[in-house]
Amino acid sequence: MKPIEGVVVGWRTRLLLGAVCGVAVASVYAGQPVLGPMGRDLGVSAGSLGWFVAIGQLGYLVGLVLLVPLGDMLDRRRLIAAHLGLVAAGTAITAAAPVAWAAFAGLAAAGVFAVVVQTAVAYTASISPPAERGRNLGIVTSGVVIGILGARVIAGVLADLWGWRSIYLVLAVLAGVLALLALALLPADVRAGTVRYGRLLQSFGGLFAQPVFLSRGLIAFFLFASFGTLWSGMALPLAGAPWHLSEAQIGLFGVAGLAGALGAARSGRWGDAGHARRVTGIALALLLASWVAIGQLSWSLPLLIVGVILLDFAVQAVHVSNQHALTAAYVDRTSTVIGAYMVFYSLGSALGAAATTALFDAAGWMGPTVLGATLALCALAAWVFSAQTAARAAQRVRGRCGDAAVAGSSPVLPVSRCGSSVQGGGEVQEAC
Repeated sequence: MKPIEGVVVGWRTRLLLGAVCGVAVASVYAGQPVLGPMGRDLGVSAGSLGWFVAIGQLGYLVGLVLLVPLGDMLDRRRLIAAHLGLVAAGTAITAAAPVAWAAFAGLAAAGVFAVVVQTAVAYTASISPPAERGRNLGIVTSGVVIGILGARVIAGVLADLWGWRSIYLVLAVLAGVLALLALALLPADVRAGTVRYGRLLQSFGGLFAQPVFLSRGLIAFFLFASFGTLWSGMALPLAGAPWHLSEAQIGLFGVAGLAGALGAARSGRWGDAGHARRVTGIALALLLASWVAIGQLSWSLPLLIVGVILLDFAVQAVHVSNQHALTAAYVDRTSTVIGAYMVFYSLGSALGAAATTALFDAAGWMGPTVLGATLALCALAAWVFSAQTAARAAQRVRGRCGDAAVAGSSPVLPVSRCGSSVQGGGEVQEAC
């Protein structure tokens, strides 16, 4: 899809879209530092607390499959506003829930419509000139990280002051306000033609048969499973011996994660310069190293903070690089490809959230530590495999199109007669 004519992606637009992403994703993750109080209030056992996060992730998965592809056939501005309004409804239900099943229903509903994040990301990609796409994606997706990590800080404070329900009440108000702002301030996103919903779903499913897409998706699956293992389980050992931290104190670890993630905000610019594959490999190595420090939680909080910073830097850098590569490779269906990619994110996050509390209950913090490190190692292995795939694909492109096709100086050079997209320096864009 070409950038919308006459639209300038200024700082106000980026700020609003970043805020949309932050509030929507916070509705899924805000419960992480207050799992204990939620469980005690609603009668949920310690081994099942992870489902307060996992149920939202599963709802998110449903939204990715059924709702995100709509962005390739309908005005994304209106979709963003409508989905934010429904996120507000889901979080309001959670805030008022008298029993566990009502809270789970509200969290699932909020999760389904929190996929407004992916619609906002696709909207950003569609209105951005190619040379600025990575930069704008990096800024807007920073809102996702701020929402995930900043929510922990704010949630801890709100829970200490007014209880865990106040968290979801505040999120409901913010989502409602942003829905009105999006409808009033974002430019219309008019579709040039009509695409049938059935064809979009068929296209969505077809992506999973493409090796290049699968390689990026597998990296995302292991990446966010490792991420979820830390952030869905860390509150439990910090609340126990020897630390006995309050919800507000546990939430402050989100500041460390936020510092690491914002440090990776320039990863979109690195992608614009053609370094997405290299950035991914370095970041995944840092992810693996972070678990060495995180594993020392039982005796050293400073080492835990170092590990949190490294982990969140790595996750943000890889996530932005993945989305930059995929939106550049599939410019005519950005919503569909982002939605399909985020299926891996949702499944990985749900796995990490559900497994970490069960492992902690059975083996202490060593269980989640081994799991998180193993998942990071799997992500690194997937990247190595994808790099080999990229090298073979580049050789095939040279053989069919000639070396001239990969000698261009532009960061992304489409090679339409070969059906591939090649980066300067010989890297195949779709497998970078």
